[in-house]
Amino acid sequence: MQIKDLRRFIKTTEKMVVPSKVASTTQGSAMLRKLPLRLQRYIVKRGARTNPYMSFVVEPYAVFLAFEVTDAEVAERLLPPNYSLFPSAMFSDTPKRPCAIISAFNVHTSVFWGSRVEFYLIAENCQTGLLSWIIIKYESNTHSYDPKQGFIGPSTSHSVVTTSYLGEIIIDLASVRSDNGLVLVADLKNGVLKELDQRLWVEGNLSVDYGGELQQCTKPFSLVFDPKEMWQALKIPVEDISLCTNTFGAGALDPMPFEVACFPYAQHFVTTSVPTATSMRTAEDLEQAVNEINNKMNASQETECKR
Repeated sequence: MQIKDLRRFIKTTEKMVVPSKVASTTQGSAMLRKLPLRLQRYIVKRGARTNPYMSFVVEPYAVFLAFEVTDAEVAERLLPPNYSLFPSAMFSDTPKRPCAIISAFNVHTSVFWGSRVEFYLIAENCQTGLLSWIIIKYESNTHSYDPKQGFIGPSTSHSVVTTSYLGEIIIDLASVRSDNGLVLVADLKNGVLKELDQRLWVEGNLSVDYGGELQQCTKPFSLVFDPKEMWQALKIPVEDISLCTNTFGAGALDPMPFEVACFPYAQHFVTTSVPTATSMRTAEDLEQAVNEINNKMNASQETECKR
């Protein structure tokens, strides 16, 4: 993808996030939560007719921890139909194994703004053959929507996702509704930019689905992004992680991660307002989709800045 097209797409996704509209959506979601789920889903689908896209900007220093699955039977039961665990790794130089990934990040979108911790199993879609990220659980300090639960309010008693001048990522999150919690400190000083496994990060983000208690007979949906944003990340030595608390995947995972990734830059995504399946399968498909969104959103052409 040409640099000018990347910058157009970045500006397009950022311009779709209007703080005053996000605030209005946050207020409105409190009322929508009181409605029956069937009516909530109808309202979301109807709104998608006039506003089919949602921008999703993950802020710098998102952290991802990969854990080896030690009880495949338990993990498989959390997958939706037609998926099976598939050996994977975040970095191209790491031996693959059945795994789960936990991410913690700050995010601003066209409909919500806050921090999230998400727990995924990595599986292969037996019908499409695509590697897939299956969202099993998530916690957030702002309102959320998913097809199974509808609109829900903040689920955390506290949620700290931040950095320090010492070169640390500091995570401290606890759920108010369950025993879900994640507390860690990651020292970035020895992190090195390494190539990511492209099948996991590119193909996998073209097939995202819900599992566990979030299953709702949905079709896998795709994110639209510049595939080069998934080319590399900081690989943090596992010995530089102080993992104090992690309840996600308890009993089914090795208690310590086998690799840790951090993205020291923002990542820009567009997805559909309602989870929608697409025919995208490759990096080339993504680049075409980025250009199509630029054109649909009438993104202005980049001009050269004179030095």
